[in-house]
Amino acid sequence: MHVETFQVFCDLVDTASFSEAAARNGISQSAVSQQIRTLEERYGVTLVERGRRNFSVTPEGEAFLRAAQRILEAYQRIEQDLGKMRDVVAGPLTIATVYSIGFHELPPYLEEFRHRFPEVDLQVHYRRSNQVYADVSENLADLGLVAYPQERKGVEIEPAWRDRLVVICPPGHPLARKSSLDLKAIDGQRFISFEPDLPTRKAIDAMFVQAGVTVKEVVEFDNIETVKRGVLIENALSIVPSESVQSEVKSGTLVRIPINGKFVWRPLGIVRRRTKAITPAMREMIALLKVKREEEKGS
Repeated sequence: MHVETFQVFCDLVDTASFSEAAARNGISQSAVSQQIRTLEERYGVTLVERGRRNFSVTPEGEAFLRAAQRILEAYQRIEQDLGKMRDVVAGPLTIATVYSIGFHELPPYLEEFRHRFPEVDLQVHYRRSNQVYADVSENLADLGLVAYPQERKGVEIEPAWRDRLVVICPPGHPLARKSSLDLKAIDGQRFISFEPDLPTRKAIDAMFVQAGVTVKEVVEFDNIETVKRGVLIENALSIVPSESVQSEVKSGTLVRIPINGKFVWRPLGIVRRRTKAITPAMREMIALLKVKREEEKGS
């Protein structure tokens, strides 16, 4: 028996009209009659007296009406209670992120989120790109943050924002005084690279191919912090997200040089498991992460 049947009976008693009960529930008058007959046959009683001019509810009908009203009230409370739960932002939330985003892009969002939703147990795992996708698909993380997001089996990608790629070097490097440069300017220069399997490395390699640039690779590293350290030790160049060198530029230990042309933007994406229900905490974090994207659209 469907809960709608109880509503139809209550409306029939309230209106004393099969046609009005049908209109209230968006069904035909014959469907109302059929549902009432089905109820009477199921319980072996007469619930309403039908007549051309008179309509009345039997004692059994009165008893059924009280029970139906209690059932409908309980059903409405379920909807209300679940609705309240959908609005409660609490419980665990785990984010897996690549190092560059986690160390340099994410911290202000984490601070804001923890301030707004102190009841959420927020955990951040710093991973390589492939591990971020794996953590999300295996339900080890609720959300993932990656650069150059790619569609993969079992996960969905939502665009987050984008950051600008720049050339970095020590203050004493010959290119350090440049206000901006073309990629051709670093042809033949000593260069600190990311490891070949990282998405940012693949994007930089594609940039070099398109620009006809060949660099002298000194060493490869798997995360942005060691890349920056390598640039300082080797007096070399690298290409990294602009946000990742804010503190070094401010302190004067590294120089950041904008790149001319179209080879500058690195897209970032939010990864979530395709079959995973979005919790209130996930929903609020996604909305917060997209604030920067909306600001970019307006700029």
